[in-house]
Amino acid sequence: MAHSRRDFIKKTALASASLSLPTYGFTILKKPELHDEIIGHGHFKYRVHKAWGNLNPANTPVKNCHEMVMDSKGRLIMVTDEVRNNIIVYDKSGKLLTSWTYNMKSGHGLTLFKEGEEDMLFVLDNSGRIIKTTITGKIIMELPKPHDIGVYTKKMRYRPTETTVAPNGDIYVSDGYGSDWILQYNKDGEFIRKFGGKGHKDEQLNNAHGVAIDDRDPNNVTLLCTSRVQNSFKRYTLDGEYISTIFLPGAYVCRPVIDGENIYSGVCWSRMKYLERVPNSGFVTILDKNDEVVSNPGGTKPKYKGGKLQLMLQNTSLFNHCHDVCVDEDKNLYICQWNANRSYPIKLERV
Repeated sequence: MAHSRRDFIKKTALASASLSLPTYGFTILKKPELHDEIIGHGHFKYRVHKAWGNLNPANTPVKNCHEMVMDSKGRLIMVTDEVRNNIIVYDKSGKLLTSWTYNMKSGHGLTLFKEGEEDMLFVLDNSGRIIKTTITGKIIMELPKPHDIGVYTKKMRYRPTETTVAPNGDIYVSDGYGSDWILQYNKDGEFIRKFGGKGHKDEQLNNAHGVAIDDRDPNNVTLLCTSRVQNSFKRYTLDGEYISTIFLPGAYVCRPVIDGENIYSGVCWSRMKYLERVPNSGFVTILDKNDEVVSNPGGTKPKYKGGKLQLMLQNTSLFNHCHDVCVDEDKNLYICQWNANRSYPIKLERV
């Protein structure tokens, strides 16, 4: 009898939780605890571990958990805009390994790359400070600001959001909160060119929030740039020539994260019933080797009609503004969030 009663209570609780989920409405009224829930679609489904990254806020506080990367030793390195610990380093169990700061009030971008066999980082602050560091935090170089080298006029706004590094060492900076240019430097920090810029043409960008090297085809390495307001990734040659657009209707994507044959991205906002950008929303989107969406953990199942991707929406209240996705060797995901009540990263365990 006790067993039957437990089953009844569990089924009743699940039914009640399902009633609280949105049906493409305007706001989400209740946030369920989803520790044992499975989200995602097809071969990309995940068990939610909401408390995975929780730390003691008195000792290791966060404001916004902006981005995370995994180094060659399996350490998970995260950038925040909390000046007491701009960098937080976890192991994969969620244990704090170490932390340090650069006194950045707007720590935002974090890029891992190889220099020979050595892991290196670019750490970016929206104020315009972009530093190259060792994996332990030693500063090696700082990129010049475009105003200081005559690339921008005094009236042009510069608030960079992301970096990436090409196989030849060239550095690309996306000015996503500024003038929407992609700035290209050589490995020594010398300016080469800029391309993109704010506008509505195919080759232009609107909120160039992220940038990444797409090396899935080693014979055709390209650059993927986020155009977040346009719900798109745009592809360019490494010399800045526009190639194509990946349109992701309904998804205000952050940076593209390349892992294996897939692209992952946090969706910082979702559109809803009347196509408005809804606060406290978001999900994760995953694309296959053909740049087609195959799963939306936290969002609606991707659908194609006549070869065109249909509107994608949030369908659970788990996430508030997914800002980045980090993928480990077991294809588990670690989700950083912006404007999410100082919450720590969430782990999605691949099932």
